[in-house]
Amino acid sequence: MRLATLPALAAATVLALSGCTNPAGQDAGESGAAPTGSAAASTPAADSTASGAPGAVSAEDRQRASDIVAKMDDDELAGSVIMADYQGTDSAAGAKLVKDNHLAGIIVMGYNLSQSPTADEVKKTTGALREAAGDRGWATAISVDQEGGPVARLGDAATRFPPLMAAGAADKPKITQAATRAQGAELRDLGFTADFAPDADVTIGKRDAAINVRSAGSSPALVARTAAAAVHGYTAGGIASSAKHYPGHGALETDSHKSLPTSKKSLAQMKQRDLVPFRATTKAGAPMVLVGHIGLPGSGTAPASLNPKVYASLRKDTGFDGVAVTDALNMGAISESPGQETVKAIRAGADLALMPPDPAAAVRAVRTALGSGDLTKARVTQAAERVVAMQLWQQRASAAAQAHPAEGDKAFTDLADASLTVLKGTCRVKRPAAAISVSGGEEAARTALLKAAEDEGLRTGSGTTVSLSPQGSAQVVVGTGGPWRVAGASAQTVLNTYSDNPHAMRAVAKYLAGTLTAGAKAPVKTAGSPPAC
Repeated sequence: MRLATLPALAAATVLALSGCTNPAGQDAGESGAAPTGSAAASTPAADSTASGAPGAVSAEDRQRASDIVAKMDDDELAGSVIMADYQGTDSAAGAKLVKDNHLAGIIVMGYNLSQSPTADEVKKTTGALREAAGDRGWATAISVDQEGGPVARLGDAATRFPPLMAAGAADKPKITQAATRAQGAELRDLGFTADFAPDADVTIGKRDAAINVRSAGSSPALVARTAAAAVHGYTAGGIASSAKHYPGHGALETDSHKSLPTSKKSLAQMKQRDLVPFRATTKAGAPMVLVGHIGLPGSGTAPASLNPKVYASLRKDTGFDGVAVTDALNMGAISESPGQETVKAIRAGADLALMPPDPAAAVRAVRTALGSGDLTKARVTQAAERVVAMQLWQQRASAAAQAHPAEGDKAFTDLADASLTVLKGTCRVKRPAAAISVSGGEEAARTALLKAAEDEGLRTGSGTTVSLSPQGSAQVVVGTGGPWRVAGASAQTVLNTYSDNPHAMRAVAKYLAGTLTAGAKAPVKTAGSPPAC
């Protein structure tokens, strides 16, 4: 532990702060518009092809997929458009589900792992699932819902990634790309082929029931360039990404996990705001777009995930030609009888039905619908070809990826530093603290902050008071969620990190020690007048 270089401040001393400057090394082009070139084109802000990773599904992938699908019987065809989950921690049950029903793939959820999973446990699980389908010419898709922040299924088996709002606050596409590249490499190393991220919703902030910090922010342009950079990063890391939740869940005040939220805007009215990020992720080469359970005016009780007009919009209004995947079909917004939700989704234009409540019933229902003509062979074949082509592409992307998990610490540190936001106070400490005491928040976060402070040469246990609770009474209040939660705090200095992971706590410690200028801006409106960092 190095010693502080400035005299110690008394415990009652309030941090004295000075005005901010731009963080060193910021690329002037990093806050520019989202890339507008093709998926394979090189862009200054973010480019998956710069590392050698394939930028898009190729004509060869599509031809191979067509040849594979042409040999499928109806049972295999029905299973190839379904990605299921399974219950319990026995991966053999998931493997049997894939094998018996010829499934496209499986999603690993938190309930498939122990309470405190290790990386080895996750690898063992994904390994068993990967071998389940045998030699069929294309790999089983093994996915995870690991956005970061509040949506993380792997516990301590993977790095605790922040929600996308941290990247929106940083607004540095190159840093975002590097971080998602590192996250993708880590997931690839754990045995996954796909991650249901990034979130491409434009949030309204505090009133947004389901998305809020999962979104990069409330500006369509900001969300577009952030989500596009994330897609490039995942591709460079060898992972198939999925922009979500089309046509936009960020302005809804009802959580679709519980019931069907209904948008006040039509698809036409959503073009100038909600669809903007999805056009950017399409140009960035996102192989999947996840369609949400969102009601639209004039559509009755039909959610977007079962609505043909929404899939038509996805193709026409964004130019997307990859895999359209439904949001989880076991959510409260879906009320169809088991199996019929999958038939309706595929008929509407989905290529992959995610998590039907009864996977075997879903396969039977699709097979029956093929026999009766309720689903045409051409529609299911088209869907299956897109899914198989994506998996062939992902295998190439994984083989070409040059990112390694060991690169992660720097990338995650850079993102945490760049996203540290001053909501009250100024952007750089004039007289650094010599010692701090920490209260509030989770024990792990307090421990991480204290360790980071000691690494920065600060004493701990007394000195400047720091609270990790929005309601905390301290000289410095640090918010670790949505910035609206702490924007009105009475402390002289109010910071926001969007996460309480160790990288975020390290950024706070550096700020308090005077070695980090906080250059981020809250990506949603907050109370008061935050400094222009």
